[in-house]
Amino acid sequence: MTNICVFSGSTPGADPAFTRAAEELGRLIAEARFGLVYGGGAAGLMGSVSDGALQAGGQVTGVMPSALFDRELGRSDLTELHVVASMHERKALMYELSDAFVTLPGGLGTFDEFFETVTWTKLGLHSKPSLVLDVAGYYAPLRAMLEHALTNEFFAHGDQELISFHDSPASVLAHLHRAL
Repeated sequence: MTNICVFSGSTPGADPAFTRAAEELGRLIAEARFGLVYGGGAAGLMGSVSDGALQAGGQVTGVMPSALFDRELGRSDLTELHVVASMHERKALMYELSDAFVTLPGGLGTFDEFFETVTWTKLGLHSKPSLVLDVAGYYAPLRAMLEHALTNEFFAHGDQELISFHDSPASVLAHLHRAL
């Protein structure tokens, strides 16, 4: 099975559009018969993306460090749950299990996961697609920062093609169908 890893916040964020997009993305992943790999939480956008996939009958794999299981309300109703010892193990297993990465709105942990997967692509450690679902313009500052890095020659021409920005879950799925 082709697995799509989704990085997202463990809180719902300020805009209800974030939750709607997460649920829709999870549903579309399941309807496309892709598996969902995510951080294993029941709260926030993590919970919403997994809800969408589970309600549509999808295969959902969660990966969560034991120290966060209670804190982030780890789900026990998943197709598969991996409880690991550390954040490093969590990320490594999520990356190993996945064929593509989609980033929803989130905070520091989401940014960390996103930048690591894109960096690994840049370094040639994998060639898996990295997509950003830019819900309600949440990632407009990131786009500006990447352009700023390009202008200041810290980001090479062509590197922007390592990241695919999308404004809807349907656009993300269309891209995944073409790329995988």
